[in-house]
Parts: sequence; structure tokens; C-alpha cells
Amino acid sequence: MADNDSVLAAARAWRGERLALATVVSTWGSAPRPRGSHMLVHADGRFEGSVSGGCVETDILQAAAEVIAGSPPVVKTYGVADPAAWEVGLPCGGQISVLVQAVSEAGFPPALFDAIDAARSRGETLDVGTDLASGLSAEGPGAFVNRYDPPRRLLIVGAVQIAQTLAGLARELGISTTVIDPRGRFLTAERFPGVMLDDRWPDEAVTALQPDPATAVVTLSHDPKIDDAALIAALRAPTGYVAALGSRRSQAARLERLAAAGIAPTDLDRIEGPAGLDIGAIGPAEIALSIAAAMVRRFHAQA
Repeated sequence: MADNDSVLAAARAWRGERLALATVVSTWGSAPRPRGSHMLVHADGRFEGSVSGGCVETDILQAAAEVIAGSPPVVKTYGVADPAAWEVGLPCGGQISVLVQAVSEAGFPPALFDAIDAARSRGETLDVGTDLASGLSAEGPGAFVNRYDPPRRLLIVGAVQIAQTLAGLARELGISTTVIDPRGRFLTAERFPGVMLDDRWPDEAVTALQPDPATAVVTLSHDPKIDDAALIAALRAPTGYVAALGSRRSQAARLERLAAAGIAPTDLDRIEGPAGLDIGAIGPAEIALSIAAAMVRRFHAQA
């Protein structure tokens, strides 16, 4: 899964300007960025995104400037067998091929950015195919197909200490986060700066936020009245990752309660409990880290 959120945001901000788009179209070995990763380059030299984490960006900037000036699209390949790769700094042992095309009707049409944004806002995936010879992109199939998934979201139920760290980790991962808790004393901007807060009852909030396969719902309150309601709502939707904090004993009791509430066994199996990877976590920060890791693993598995 390529994280192109910042590039899509830059495309909106730079609408109507002269731009070039660089895209990783193939990788081999320990490539620094996944296939589909973008780098958007402005005519004035500004850029957003990355195709190699810094290894070949200088060379790509030069190619982008030439494309913006009117040169045809170009596919640049960097690898350990190519001495030029070492000049621009690709020592990781892998290989990447990068398409550099103009953002234009003859390359990557600007309207495609709008189509991508519209699909993602509906919680849908959009495929964009590109003819690597002509550098022309369009919705649908192509020699190279890039998949644009809905933006990843995290709904945290329970404004507890673990939630504070987890919200911060999600922010660094580029995952939009909402903390849900009907208890006003817990849910404050001081405790959760820069995070969306929702004080509705959890089932109402989760239902209204319409979780999709790119959404995680994690319950942390330890209060069955709060957590169970959120889990039931999450399981009624195509939520990508559902997890609940607690011991194995509390998980067994939770499953019994949810089964009694009419949740089917196949849906009960979707709940990861105890939440998080087993890393021997001790304390709120490490528990939050284990949950973030499990969530990312699930997102990647679905990509």
C-alpha cells in the first residue's frame, strides 16, 4: 500500500499549476518505497511525496523539470547494476523504475485527482491505468495500474491514557483519528490535542462515521456498556480492523455477551482480543504501540 495522501493534498493546493508526477512503477529487492508511490513536482521546484525516501529524488527533480518544460514522459530505472544508481545514491541493494509524466491531458489528467478524491470520500477504491510508452493515464486498466484506496481511519472508543498515545502514533502514520467517549471529563481537547472528538454514545458515533475496510475500531474503555455498543456497531459494518483491550478472560466474557446480543460467530471472529501484537507490552505507551502495529499489519494484509 502506497501512502499518497500528502501528494493528493498538494495536487489540490496546486490545481492549475504546471506539474509533473513521478510514480514508482516497479520494484525489485529491498526497494525503499512501494510500487505506486508518488512524488509531485511543481514548476517552481517545490515537491511533495517521495519515490525512494531521498535516494534518487535529485535526479527525479531534474527529469520532472524537463517534462514540465515539454519533454516526453520518461521511465527512469535505478539499481545496483547501474553505476548511475550509485551516483544518485541507491545503495540499498534493490531496484526501482520510476515513470515521470506531465500533469496534463496528454499525461496524468488533472481531473483524475478529482476522481480519486471523490472515490476515496465515498470509501471506495479507484484504479488508474497508465500506458508506460505514451505516459497517458486514465481510469481503469493499463500496463501499470495504481490503486487508490480510501484514506485510513481510526476510531478509538474510550478516552483513556492508552488512547492518548495511540492517537499520537496514528497521527504520525497519517491515519485520521476520532476519539469517542460520552464521558465529558475524559474527552477534552487538552488531553487529545489536534484529534477529532465525538461525545455521542459509541454505537451512534460508530454508525454515523460509517467504518469501511480502511477503518479500524479499537475499544479501550474497559466499560462493557461503552465498548460492547461500539463493537456491535463496528461488526455491522465492513470495518477493516476491530479490536478490544483486555485479558483473554475478559475477551471470553465479551464474546459471550456479544453472542447473547445476536452477533454471529463469524463476526465474533473478527474481533482481535486482546488487542495488539504480543510484544510483551508493559504500560500504556507500549500497549498503544502494539495496537498500532497490529492495525497497520491488518491494513497491509488487506491491500
